[in-house]
Parts: sequence; structure tokens; C-alpha cells
Amino acid sequence: MFSIFTSCVENKAALKLNDIQVIGSHNSYKITIEKPLWNYLFSQDSTKAKSLQYGHVSILEQLNLGLRNVELDVFFDPKGGHFSNPKGLELLRNNGETPLAYDLENKLAEPGLKMFHVQDIDFRSHHLLFKDCLKMMKKWSDKNPNHTPIFVLMNTKDQKVKGTRNPLSFSKEAFNDLDKEILSVFSKDDLITPDLVRGNSESLEEAILTNGWPDMEAVNGRFLFVLDEKTEKISRYLDGHAGLKDRVLFVNSPEGNPEAGFRIINNPIRDFDYIKELVKKGYLVRTRADAATKESRTNDYTRFEKAKASGAQVISTDYYIPTNLFPSTFKVSFKNNTYQQIKQ
Repeated sequence: MFSIFTSCVENKAALKLNDIQVIGSHNSYKITIEKPLWNYLFSQDSTKAKSLQYGHVSILEQLNLGLRNVELDVFFDPKGGHFSNPKGLELLRNNGETPLAYDLENKLAEPGLKMFHVQDIDFRSHHLLFKDCLKMMKKWSDKNPNHTPIFVLMNTKDQKVKGTRNPLSFSKEAFNDLDKEILSVFSKDDLITPDLVRGNSESLEEAILTNGWPDMEAVNGRFLFVLDEKTEKISRYLDGHAGLKDRVLFVNSPEGNPEAGFRIINNPIRDFDYIKELVKKGYLVRTRADAATKESRTNDYTRFEKAKASGAQVISTDYYIPTNLFPSTFKVSFKNNTYQQIKQ
């Protein structure tokens, strides 16, 4: 909770949002691919299958553990049913296997954004509906009103994957729906938005470079959403909302752009100096402690140590608790098994 920070400083008002470090999870909603399907994927592409060999406890459990960053993948499905009956289930049946129960409440038939990793292949999720996840987080937040802000990274998925159904394009309409679904659950007072941080400044970037991020006391109990995408999708999200005016999400725009403020730099070894420079200037940065299960398989903490030392405020991992899918003791946490601290 926030007290782990305030107990460490005499002047609480001096602690700003970019003065902290939090650990969070990557693809936070993901449930492990069931073994028979994973075995099949391994037989087709062992490297890719290994990269998918992870899963998470529920997001509610993650929040209760103290994680303060989640990553959510959403697919556009305005009519509902586009992703019903994943092909992976049929593949299992055709191979004489009985799949685990799936979508018993028929959530995938409902209109709205869906949440899972890869269509037809890696489709198990703690919340198939994005809105259900939002409602759960809002309920948790209401019960824990002074929590450290939650950083929510968003991937808007429309990649075609060979052998799977084609997703719907994440259009401007889809981005509008993304904002609408968030605002149907969270009020503006529940959120840290670009408008809030910009204030009366000319641009968001000017605000964070001159005035800085809000004081922690002012944003306790809130959520900050970030669009983790490249230029084309960021431009689509900005269309009609120059500088992120009236938008919910921050975006991963390079410095020098009026909407810049939050950067996603995933390799803290290669980009260590760059991350340090961004942090020194005042940007919020997310990086990763591990990727594609590699560090966990070799118990290699080099990347995590670099992530901490870089000053990046948000550090993502698949291993806030060790895996039970293969032999490993790899676990990412701060001292005393915590997931939040004041930046060193």
C-alpha cells in the first residue's frame, strides 16, 4: 500500500508519481495454455511454444499481492461472436483430447472488446470481456481507496496469425469504444488522464518537463492507462484529439511530440543509458525484467537489475511468483518481497 512510501519520507507532498518504481505483470489476464494443446504447438514450433509457456494468477490476486501494473490485450468485436469457439478446442477434440471447460457463460457472444492473447491458440483468460476486468479492478479500488496508482498498459490486437481466424481491424471506431468502455466503469476522478496532467500547459510534454507529474497524494487510488502501440495506431488514436485532448490513454510517443510523456522501452540492457536519460528529464518509462520465458529458464537476473538501476518507474515480469511449468526459482520482486518502492 501507499504507506510503504510515505513512511520513508518526511515531506509527503514532495513525492511525485515519477518518483516511484512498481513491478507488474505482462499479459496479466493470461491463463496457461492447457498441456495437450501446448504439446501440439511445441511440436509445430518449439521456440514459439516456449515463449508462450507462462500464465498468471487472477488479476485480483495480483493486486492483492501488491502489483501495481497490469497489461491487457483487447480485440475489437462490436457485434460479438467473432472469437467464439476457438480452433484450439476443435484441434484437441480431433486429437482425442477433452478440452477444459471454456466460456461457459458465453461471454464471447456478447458485443464489446474481448481480452486474450492470441486468437485460436492462446485464448484462455481470467476475463474474456475487457469490461468485466475493468469492473473487477474498480471494485477492488473502491475497497482499497488509498492504493498506489495502477498503471494499465493496453495492446490493441489485430495481427493476423497463420492458421487462425483474422481479427477485426482496430479502427478509429474501435479506439473510441476503448475509451467508452473504460469511462463506462471509471469516472474521471478514478483516472490519471492526459488532460489532468497537462493542466494549463501548452502540451502534455511541456507539462511533465516543466511542472512534473502530479503529487502522489493527489493521485492515490487512481488508474493510468497507456496505449502500447506504434506510430500508425497512435495516430489513429490521436485523430480528432490533438495532444490527447479528451482522451483516456497516454501513448508511447517519442520525446519531442506534444503528446509525449510515457515511454515504453522494453530492453533495459541495450537501452540502459537511454532510459536513464528519459527518467532524468521527467518521463515515465516502462521496461521489462524478462521476456519470452528466457530469464526464468536460466535464473538470470541481469535484465531485472538493469531495469531497477535504470530508474524506469514500471517494471513488467511474468514471474512475480516462480513458475511451476518448468524447473525454475526465478522471481522478480524488490526487497522484503515487495512490488513497490521509492526509486533508488
